Amino acid sequence: MLRIAVPNKGSLAESAATIFREAGYRQRTHAKELAILDPDNEVEFFYLRPRDIAVYVGEGTLDLGVTGRDLLIDSGTEATTVLPLGFAASTFRLAAMPGTIGALHDLRGKRVATAYPGVMTGILQRAGIDATVVRLDGAVETAIRLGVADAVADVVETGTTLRTAGLEIVGEPLLESEALLIGHAEKPEKPQVVQLVRRLQNVLVARRYVMFDYDVRADALEAACALTPGLQSPTVSPLHNDEWYAVRSMVLSVETNAVMDKLWDLGARAILVTDIVACRL
Repeated sequence: MLRIAVPNKGSLAESAATIFREAGYRQRTHAKELAILDPDNEVEFFYLRPRDIAVYVGEGTLDLGVTGRDLLIDSGTEATTVLPLGFAASTFRLAAMPGTIGALHDLRGKRVATAYPGVMTGILQRAGIDATVVRLDGAVETAIRLGVADAVADVVETGTTLRTAGLEIVGEPLLESEALLIGHAEKPEKPQVVQLVRRLQNVLVARRYVMFDYDVRADALEAACALTPGLQSPTVSPLHNDEWYAVRSMVLSVETNAVMDKLWDLGARAILVTDIVACRL
């Protein structure tokens, strides 16, 4: 039986539940459920605080978990990344009162407050900067005004909260974070892990691509196929009118409209774009 930890609340929990459902796994139907069993896939899901998940996985108590890269690093455990999941993107940013801190090296001899002391300590050590890390469990925006820190470091999506508090974002992001499937590097890999990772990988591909179907004249076929090469090669079928061919191919969803425009300019017609619900590649 595979034991997996997933976040118990928030947007990270919602996104994790969605990707597991799309991969064919049962998920809880009520937020108060702390664990559910999926006997068909031989998996049991446990709903935990995101910050605790890396600890359980790192200790080997659970086989896999979903948490953020920031929380994984901050935990300092032996859990390791199995698969980036492509959602819950955020950045770890440094902020201070305007005009006080201009770059990371300005933290020498200063205090920086954060809810991610493990992340911040590692960044300072790698940069050779001697600074004091002040651990706070909640919001850090008021730490400077209350006199406990000279700067703050926090995980943000846009930085709006920090700016609203009168702080100035300093420099580039210190860390890029996203949701990860994590595991324990030294635990033997179960067959269910291989199946789950393959399913999740295919869900991620299905989310990134759409299916293009279109008709194109024979003299423009090669140019059209060059626009829609697919993963191995597009599927090309002759139509009843031997001057035309039907083409089917996978295209990155972010390129949908640009590719449609170019195909139209080539003379392609009956251009249809559909979502890919599931795939195996």
